[in-house]
Amino acid sequence: MTDQLSTPQTAQTTASGKLTTASGKPETVPSKMETAPNPQKEVTCEHENLTDEQILSAFEDSGALCQGHFRLTSGLHSDTYIQCARVLEHPRLTQDLALEAASRLPHSLLPVDLVAAPAVGGILFGFALAAALDCDLIFSERVEGVMALRRSFAIPQGARVLVAEDVVTTGGSVHELIALVNAAKAQAVAVVSLVDRGKKPDFGSPYFPLITLKTPSWRPEDCHLCKSGEKITIPGSRDLAKSEKNP
Repeated sequence: MTDQLSTPQTAQTTASGKLTTASGKPETVPSKMETAPNPQKEVTCEHENLTDEQILSAFEDSGALCQGHFRLTSGLHSDTYIQCARVLEHPRLTQDLALEAASRLPHSLLPVDLVAAPAVGGILFGFALAAALDCDLIFSERVEGVMALRRSFAIPQGARVLVAEDVVTTGGSVHELIALVNAAKAQAVAVVSLVDRGKKPDFGSPYFPLITLKTPSWRPEDCHLCKSGEKITIPGSRDLAKSEKNP
C-alpha cells in the first residue's frame, strides 16, 4: 500500500554555512519582507484508493486484532481488542490510511481548519490526518477524569473542526471532545475513526469510520468470560493517569 509524492528538492548546508539544493546550486533565502513560497502547497498526491479488504489485511498483518478477555475503554468487556498502536507504529502505513480516510470525506465538508483528537489513541492518526488535509492538530486529555484542553491548545471560535479517533465503541471520548468544540463556539464538521466496532454511535455530526469490524462486547455483569473466571486485561489508555498518580 503505497502512494507517490512529488516533493521539492531537499536543501543542504555546505561547510561554509550556505544553503544549497541537491543539485549543488545556491539556495535563495527570502527576506522577511518577501513572501516565501510554501513548497507543501505544490506537493501532488497520487494516492491509490484502498479497499476495505486491504485495510483489514493491514490490521491483521500488523497483529492489531487481539483475542482474549478485555475491558475496553468504554467499560464494556469483549473477547476482541483492536490494538491500533500496532498499525500506527508503522509511519508509512499510518500515512496511507490517513490519506485514504481524507479521500473518503465529502468535498462539501472541506476544507477544515483543525483536526482534534482525544489522547492517547487518537493522536497519531489525528496527526497523519491533519498532514493529509494540510491543517493543524490539537489533542485533548483527561484531567481528573474530565476531557480538557491543555498545553496551551485552543479551538478558535468559528473553526471548522474534524474530530479524529482510533477506535470507536460507544464513542464516549469523541462525545466529550465534541462538547469542547461546541463550548468554543466552533463547529465539529465530522468525525473520522480508523475502526468502528459496529455500534456506530450518533455524534450529531457526520461519521466516517475507515473500516467497521463488528466485534462482540458486553456489560461486565453479562460477561461470560468473567463468569468462567478468565483473567481480564485492561489494554486501553484511560487508566494511564490513574496508574501514574497512584503507582
